[in-house]
Amino acid sequence: MNYPKHNKSVPTMESIGINAPFPIPTIVIPDFNQSATFDIRDFGAVQDNKIANTLAIKNAIAAANGSGSGQVIIPAGEWLCGPIHLLSNVNLHLLEGATLLFSEDPEDYLPAVKTTWEGMECYNYSPLIYAYDCINIAITGKGTLQAKLDIWQDWYARPKAHMDALASLYHMASQDIAVEDRQMTYEGANLRPHFVQFNRCQHVLVEGIHIQDSPFWVLHPYLCKDVVIRKISVSAHGHNNDGVDPEMTQNMLIEHCTFDQGDDAIAVKAGRNQDAWRLNTPCKNIVMRHCRIKRAHQLLAIGSELSGGIENIWVHDCYFDGGEAFTSEEHNYRGTGNIVFIKTNERRGGYVRNIIVERVKADSIGGGVLAIDTDVLYQWRTLVPTYERRLTAIENIRVSDVTVKHAGFVSQIDGQPELPVKDVTLKGVSVAKISGTPNSHQHVDNVRIE
Repeated sequence: MNYPKHNKSVPTMESIGINAPFPIPTIVIPDFNQSATFDIRDFGAVQDNKIANTLAIKNAIAAANGSGSGQVIIPAGEWLCGPIHLLSNVNLHLLEGATLLFSEDPEDYLPAVKTTWEGMECYNYSPLIYAYDCINIAITGKGTLQAKLDIWQDWYARPKAHMDALASLYHMASQDIAVEDRQMTYEGANLRPHFVQFNRCQHVLVEGIHIQDSPFWVLHPYLCKDVVIRKISVSAHGHNNDGVDPEMTQNMLIEHCTFDQGDDAIAVKAGRNQDAWRLNTPCKNIVMRHCRIKRAHQLLAIGSELSGGIENIWVHDCYFDGGEAFTSEEHNYRGTGNIVFIKTNERRGGYVRNIIVERVKADSIGGGVLAIDTDVLYQWRTLVPTYERRLTAIENIRVSDVTVKHAGFVSQIDGQPELPVKDVTLKGVSVAKISGTPNSHQHVDNVRIE
């Protein structure tokens, strides 16, 4: 194919300074406004032709990368496609009225790529959009990324074959089996792919787009640095459909976004057990501001995959319409519908410190303003054993200027007797109506309610 010729160019860079309550480096992201454009129609894209569109997008990305930098343009219309693998110095730009509709066929997402499943590294189906070891990448515009859920929603179920696959991966990670040997695409394993995963990338921008539906986690920056997500909207109500999952990622800003989720809006993570201890990379310097959460389990979740450590998280000036609670045998406080939920267990290790949440308003939440549970294991409690016991140090949690119309409680803290939670402050927290016990604290040192 004869590709259009363009002059070599490199993206300019935008620097964002944040006056946070902790030191945070200037975040640097790419600006592609002056970069050359590569329209996928010039590379053979045809609406309703999945094979042609997948190849056209791949070739346009290669041409943009080969040109030094470039914007791959998705024009108005619905474009059926398979997985998209980004390269450095490339912006995937969706024009207004454009929809990338991603195939529901798992076979389209093979061969397997190096990715993750709930904090454990493995080779699995490619994320629908995937970038590995890239710099200066972006997804921007006024268009839509949409996942066809036909097969993926069937995989939401957890039959025995799926649970056996999870147990197998857990054992391999716990025994330090090489990641290349953790092949998880065999029949029945059904480990759903992420929608967007940036894996080991730096200088990342996601701006303006709408994301509709997802097989698994929606936006997953993993081992990344300098990430900005702004002015996007997400509507994904399926199983494990968190909005954004920063994992072992550092220096990140989430602002002016709208989340409507089937799971947590933001879930900050730092890897699971032995894998995270091996990678030894904390998740830190994460700022979320001026966001609206229409529906979610939690506004901010911390963990339970936090073995690499989590610190310096600042959420401010956000609105939470509401989150429903659910009852379970494991939790007295129902586990969801919280503004802040910090969760860990005896297998995680790591630490949580300097979590600051302020100027948040909420309507009706089934949980509370703050919940901390140090014994959350879900199905893993009986599925697999504890290989090595490591407790999580949790300290310096500050929640202030929060207004809620109706909640199940204000705060519930269940620490470990051997390692109590330390230094928790709730200041200026107002809940008009409480359906349960306002505050319940076990194994916590120095709780101040002002």
